[in-house]
Parts: sequence; structure tokens; C-alpha cells
Amino acid sequence: MLIQFNFKNFKSFREETTLDLSAARMTEFSDRVVTIGNEKILPVAAIYGANASGKSNIYSAFEYMSKYVVNSFKYGDEEEKFEEYRPTPFLFDSISSDAESSFEVYFTVTGDKAEKIYNYGFCVDREGITEEWLNVKAKTARKYSTVFYRNTVENELDLSGFPKNSRNNIQVALEKQVLIVSLGAKLKISECKIIRDWFLINEFADFGDIFTNFYLSRRLPRRFVEDKEVQNRVIEYLSSFDEHIKDFKIEKIPYDEENKRDAYKINVLHKMIDSNDMAEIPLSMESAGTLKMFSLYPELQKVLERGSVFFIDELNARLHPLLVRNFVITFLNPEINKNHAQLIFTTHDTWQLSNQLLRRDEIWFVEKNSQQISTLYSLADFVDEDGSRIRKDESYEKNYLIGKYGAIPTLKNIHIIKED
Repeated sequence: MLIQFNFKNFKSFREETTLDLSAARMTEFSDRVVTIGNEKILPVAAIYGANASGKSNIYSAFEYMSKYVVNSFKYGDEEEKFEEYRPTPFLFDSISSDAESSFEVYFTVTGDKAEKIYNYGFCVDREGITEEWLNVKAKTARKYSTVFYRNTVENELDLSGFPKNSRNNIQVALEKQVLIVSLGAKLKISECKIIRDWFLINEFADFGDIFTNFYLSRRLPRRFVEDKEVQNRVIEYLSSFDEHIKDFKIEKIPYDEENKRDAYKINVLHKMIDSNDMAEIPLSMESAGTLKMFSLYPELQKVLERGSVFFIDELNARLHPLLVRNFVITFLNPEINKNHAQLIFTTHDTWQLSNQLLRRDEIWFVEKNSQQISTLYSLADFVDEDGSRIRKDESYEKNYLIGKYGAIPTLKNIHIIKED
């Protein structure tokens, strides 16, 4: 489970920014809090803010860190092209654009009976990695122990947490653009594989991106074609909001020579109103909301099985608020979410801003100031004008829309045509 994500100098976030999924000391919905390694961790984080405030940049920062961890062992071969792999820094001052960006996580690994807490992070600038570290803390320990530490500026490399032969292999093959974790995982060093694999199983979906929508809507759940039980589970999932969907009819069509893969025609069967017969509708003709829920299913299936993180940008796009709520509740319900998967999502849907659904520490806001710098803060940490913290019995939605918590658009009248 993700406990905390820290990043700095990434897009609109110039300063150190923290998304904290550790539970604050509060009484509401205590049954959903997961205790691992003496850490109390939340299953959900909802991120609100105005358009262009920087909500999506939090998604992008976590996605960037994940991709760099998984792929960086390739980057040393393309030193001249490294500028392509560098994260986008804050560009609106003369210092940050040339400064390093940093990314750091604290997390636990699903199924780890020892309940260890891992702390991993790195800093990267125009030329490559400037700093990288991995620390681990046992359940009974007070302090973290160092697995490795690297500082290319100070020419420091501490690999004392690795076996001797692994240290030698790392020293021979390591390049400035490559992460120790990424290279070590390739070399089958167990400590590095644990970190790489944790990032590898997390899922991302950007529903504000038309290309992502197109791709996801054409991807089938695992074993969907050949396993009727999987089809039945998808039907059960879809019937949570459309009880008229009864089954699928799947036909294999001639081999797709262009894409070199099998292709299938999928029809959705709906019960007819005047008989027991079924009407067949091509899946592509279903509503945008149904197609989005269908596209969410494969990732939902995987994260619930693996107990991983599902980060979704614009979850509310093309979905009714009650359907969004139903999706969120899937992660909040311990009887369904048995492996402690987590959902982090950005949204404009204020229906979910409710003390009947979310804890105060599960609600986050992003606000951008006049200097175009974004800041992220939790409702649990928010202090109003009187110096008081937000009560759990407040109307979160109402207070947000009237501007009590900030992070809303500053509006002016829209003048398209003005008469002289």
C-alpha cells in the first residue's frame, strides 16, 4: 500500500509536495483503515481543484516516477537523447527550470508477512540521476536501515545493503541516467525487484485524454473471450448500474493481418420488453458511460487481486455521480477490497464531497496562486479563517462550492461578442 508520495519541481508544483495516505487521528469510518507495520493507511484519496490548478500533474508525477523506475535501465544507451526522459520542471522562474526534480514514496508490499515499510526515491536533472536512495524498516524497528545510497554530485555510492557480487555488478554496469533499482531488478537483485515490481503492478487511467479513452475502450478483460465465468463477472459488474444487460455474444472474425492479432466481434445482449428473447447490440454502440465502466473493469480486476494502486485522472468524466460513488465504495468496503487495493482519483464531482462517504483525510485540494505555483492540501489539515479545523459534521460540498476551502475557479463573465 502507498503510505506517502512526495515530489518537487514537477510541472506546476515548484515546492515539496506530499500526498499522504496515512490515516490521521480521527474517528469517522475507522473500520476502513488498514494497519500494516504499525502504519495506519487509507484506501482512497480524492483530489479536487479548479481546471488548470494542477490536479492532473499529481497523476503525471506518480506516473512519471513509475515509468522511470520500470524503464530507466534503457536510458543509459541514449545519453544524447536523455532530455526526452527528464521530467518537466517548474518553468516560470529562472532557477527551477534548471534544477533537479525529486520523487519519493513510502509503501508496503502486499502479502509481506514481515510487514516491512520501504522508502525509495530519486532526484533527476538535465543530465541524469543526481541522488537515489532505498531504506527499509522492519515492523518492530524504530529506524530505517539503508539498503543503498547514491549521490552523483558528491561521487558517493553506498551499496552496503547488497551482497558483494551484486555490488560489483552494479558498479560495473551503472550509468548516470540509470536507476540502481531499475538496473538491479534486471540483474535479479531481490531488493531491487521488490521495488520495481511494486511500481509495475500499479495501474493508471487518464480519462481526460481521448487517446487513453480510445485505447482502454478496446481492451478486453483477462480471459474474457474464452472463460464464460469471466464474462458472467463482467455482466454482474455492469448490472450494478444497468440491469437490462444480460449477456455477451462473442464471435471470432478473420485474423487481423495488419495488427497481427486475433480479433473479435462483441455484442451485448439486452432483454426485450415484450418477450423473453434478447436484442443484440454491438458493444461499440453502448453508451459512453457503459463503455467507460467496461474499460475500467480490467484494471479494477487486477488491482483488487494484487492489492495495488489505481490512479485515475478525471474519474467523473462521462459517469453519473452515483456510479462514481459505487466505484469508490468498491475500494472502501473491506469485504470486497480484501487485498487492500487503493484508489487515488482526481475529480470535479462534488457529490462525492460528503461526510457520509469520505473521511476528511481522504479529501485533498489543489490550488494554483498568481505565480502559477500549485499547492496540495488535505481537508484534515485545513484551518479556516477563525483558526479552527474542519468538523466531521460539516457539509463539505456546500462549503467547498462557496469557497470556504479554496481550490475553486475565480470566475468572470464570459463576453464573446460585445456591442459598441
